[in-house]
Amino acid sequence: MNLSISFEPLFSFTTLAIVLVPFLLIAGAGLVLGQRGALLRMAALGALALALFNPVLLDEEREPLSSVVAVVLDQSQSQEIGERSQTARAALEGLKERLSRFGQFELRVAETTSDNAQERTQTRAFEALEGLLRDVPPSRVAGSIMITDGQVHDVPENANGLSGPLHALITGEEDEKDRRIRFERAPRFGIVDKPLEMTYRVLSSGDETGPVEVEIFVNGELVAIEQASIGQEMPLEVTIPRAGRNIVQLSIAPEPDELTDANNRAVALVDGIRENLRVLLVSGEPHSGERTWRNLLKSDASVDLVHFTILRPPEKQDGTPINELSLIAFPTRELFVEKIEDFDLIIFDRYQHRDVLPILYYDYIAEYVENGGALLIAAGPEFSGEESVARTPLIGALPALPSGEVIEEGFFPRLSETGQRHPVTRGLEGSASEPPRWSRWFRIIGVDDVDGQSVMEGPDERPLLVLNRRGEGRVGMFLSDQGWLWARGFEGGGPHVALYRRIAHWLMKEPELEEERLTADGRGMVLEVRRQTMEDEAPTAVITTPGGETRELSLNESEPGLFEGQMETDEIGLYEIQNGDLSALAHVGPVNAPEFADTVSTEEVLRPVAEASGGSVRRIEGGLSGLSLPNIVPVRNSISNASGRDWLGLKTTNDSVLKSVRRVPLFAGFFGLALLLMALGSTWWREGR
Repeated sequence: MNLSISFEPLFSFTTLAIVLVPFLLIAGAGLVLGQRGALLRMAALGALALALFNPVLLDEEREPLSSVVAVVLDQSQSQEIGERSQTARAALEGLKERLSRFGQFELRVAETTSDNAQERTQTRAFEALEGLLRDVPPSRVAGSIMITDGQVHDVPENANGLSGPLHALITGEEDEKDRRIRFERAPRFGIVDKPLEMTYRVLSSGDETGPVEVEIFVNGELVAIEQASIGQEMPLEVTIPRAGRNIVQLSIAPEPDELTDANNRAVALVDGIRENLRVLLVSGEPHSGERTWRNLLKSDASVDLVHFTILRPPEKQDGTPINELSLIAFPTRELFVEKIEDFDLIIFDRYQHRDVLPILYYDYIAEYVENGGALLIAAGPEFSGEESVARTPLIGALPALPSGEVIEEGFFPRLSETGQRHPVTRGLEGSASEPPRWSRWFRIIGVDDVDGQSVMEGPDERPLLVLNRRGEGRVGMFLSDQGWLWARGFEGGGPHVALYRRIAHWLMKEPELEEERLTADGRGMVLEVRRQTMEDEAPTAVITTPGGETRELSLNESEPGLFEGQMETDEIGLYEIQNGDLSALAHVGPVNAPEFADTVSTEEVLRPVAEASGGSVRRIEGGLSGLSLPNIVPVRNSISNASGRDWLGLKTTNDSVLKSVRRVPLFAGFFGLALLLMALGSTWWREGR
């Protein structure tokens, strides 16, 4: 029961002041001048004022509120080392038992684990603490207790945001040993086949000295073994072997009695970038589609283009002196003998043999393809004529030979059954409908003896685009010169940019366009496997986890020639995927997760903020009968230091909740009227004497 007096005036304070102040001045003057009856007049005025101010006696019934104790249980992956997790669970049960003895405390518990991959690899204890106390006023916070190994990654700079003392109970043992390796400088991008400079450091929690053997892997292959000095930043030079995602891994052997070997490996993901690809485009004559190839290749930032158009073949004799011609001589020897190996792709666009190139140079081009080069024949009617390049030593590199036919009729280019699965033409915009949603072409060159994959077809299923491998190189043949109709928007145009670019990049061995390719990637804690194949089915993928366990994953066809599968994992690290005769590597989870950057339990990380809040940091001690936890002591809210040698303090609150109020007016009814009449009557009686 809480008694208090409140005033509920009958009029506003302004009105009461206007009415009472003059009377107060008159009565006060009477007192000062010593007039008879002044005290009675002052008493009567006071009674009138009380009646007007209407005092009320309040009888409140309140229920005291409990103080909230927030307990954060660290269940991050580093807590799985040794018996830390079991110790933490036992400590939580012990705290619950001790707190249950105090009715003034309300217990709230949160764990730091989460389904989010980023949170699973970081101990974000203060974030969990904030979530527990978000709806609690600071005056009701008794304090916070964290049960952790001390490796917390979101420690605030100071204790200003904390309400109540923070106590930390540390799991793990003193003098733990752990050795780890990490990248200090690891660029995200590197040039293919060029050295990439990186640095790393080997660290040890003990007093270990001397060299440590470090194994360097690139995409799963051991490329070098180096000696590293503990604690020193060491240089590393690796060569990025391919375009796209590359995995550089460093590994050191575990030492005896080491806490964990999870941080004995460091991984860097490096995207390989190819230097600008060099393309030689030779146009046999000016024609409508010439600039289509030129504009496409010039617009590709990754391509350096050298383009020549044959305007005046040697056999053309019109009497004009050579020194008066404004033409650049075609540097045939420089391009096809001295620097031919510098080109990633050679395109003959409606080119015909007219003695511009010596016959021996075609042998050089065929040899260039055999040794790993790329050749594209963009054919026109001249390919079927007497001066066709098929009548030169280049014939050995060609995937098809001319039949002598030139069919000139309207037709829709269509994807063949093979083309629907081939990455060059698969999913080409407009190909899914019948007829395709692109314009017609009106000329196709007939060929025989096709040696390769016909991925696009013309009328009567005649080959339109043929792709083939020759030795170490690749060759393509485009059997129409009508692609410019798509570029000009004729009948709505067509996907010429996507098609031409895919052809060029397939010839230059772009990894994403390989017919048989296996890739894998980690999305959070999910492993995604993707297989490109020309077969009707993809075999089951065999996955080796970082811990050495073998699992199988079925791949389902998502579109023709593309099979995909997903597998949820709970283990962070490098996975090896085997599918048929192909293999791939993928890293699942954050690279070099902070959770394993330092696994040695420590009191020093939380000590500054805990002591600044009036709390404490101490290790959980074990005994013959189990854990020895500090006692819980309720303390007043005004105490600044809430901890002792064997106890930790939690503050109690003075907050309460109002349940009911009983209201009794003091100047109401007969009592107030009698009191007022007595005061006024006393004044009248005194004045009457």
